[in-house]
Amino acid sequence: MSPAPIDQQTYNPTFSWRYLTPKYWGTWIVVFLGALFSLLPPVIHKFMALGLSRAVSLSKSGSVHRTRVNLSLCFPEKSQSEREFILRKQFCIAISYLLRFPLISLRSKKWLNNRVTIHGLNHLENSSQNNTILLVPHTWSIDVPAIYLASHGLPVAAFAKKQKNSLLDWLMHRQRVQYGGAVCERNQGIKPFIKAVRSGYLGYYLPDEDLGEKHSVFVDFFGTTKATMSGLYKLAKVSQAKIVPLYATFNIDSGNYEMELFEPIILTGDESDDARLLNIFIEQQVLKNPEQYMWILPLLKTRSDNMGSPYRKPSHT
Repeated sequence: MSPAPIDQQTYNPTFSWRYLTPKYWGTWIVVFLGALFSLLPPVIHKFMALGLSRAVSLSKSGSVHRTRVNLSLCFPEKSQSEREFILRKQFCIAISYLLRFPLISLRSKKWLNNRVTIHGLNHLENSSQNNTILLVPHTWSIDVPAIYLASHGLPVAAFAKKQKNSLLDWLMHRQRVQYGGAVCERNQGIKPFIKAVRSGYLGYYLPDEDLGEKHSVFVDFFGTTKATMSGLYKLAKVSQAKIVPLYATFNIDSGNYEMELFEPIILTGDESDDARLLNIFIEQQVLKNPEQYMWILPLLKTRSDNMGSPYRKPSHT
């Protein structure tokens, strides 16, 4: 049974003829080259990723800096060489994954189905009678479960941040909803998301985002503390939904994807306890393969010690 349609408050960018003007030619060239490179076999993607990841790790880019800060705060017990090893492996996974990502739109449902291994799908059984919010940490494969589930008649409602490049924003949106689903733009608030979940869509909740002190509680996260989103208990209650954790990974050798759904998490209503419960799930999964996680994100920008963002680079005089 398909979920009921939801109102037009959901985000739905459309094609514009201005995307054919010279302003966007550079973007089209990048998209075209990306599509060509995606057709190469996984072994070539891995070889390219190994070389590019070495170059990236030596750069002074913001993503490299944030990764080093995150790893140093989360794993103070590890040596610098151990953290650098995770950093390089993360960028290798990321680059190989991104080289293959256009294939999800270029290929068919059958192609996608043959390249996804999924465990624990039974936790979504009877989802037409029981609303569900999926708890999905930021791994590099984070978009794949939503597209895959939608291709099997289980469309997802997710939040997304509008891209500055409107052509890329439109292309990314088309890929996310190619088999169904709904996207709620953050500025629209929470109501469209709740309505979608109550209408039968699977809610896609990203528990590791840092939304600032106002919307968070500070609880343990690996070897540090993190501003962890609060309010999931209330969101689940008003959406009449159960919370099902999902974790996705990318196999750099085969170019395939693996995802696992777990037993529903039972929240207590205590914001700190519930936030810690979310972080425990993230920690348990990340520790299996730390390189699969998006360490490039500003995960720890809000600090409880009022010291400001740890990502500020020291000034040189």
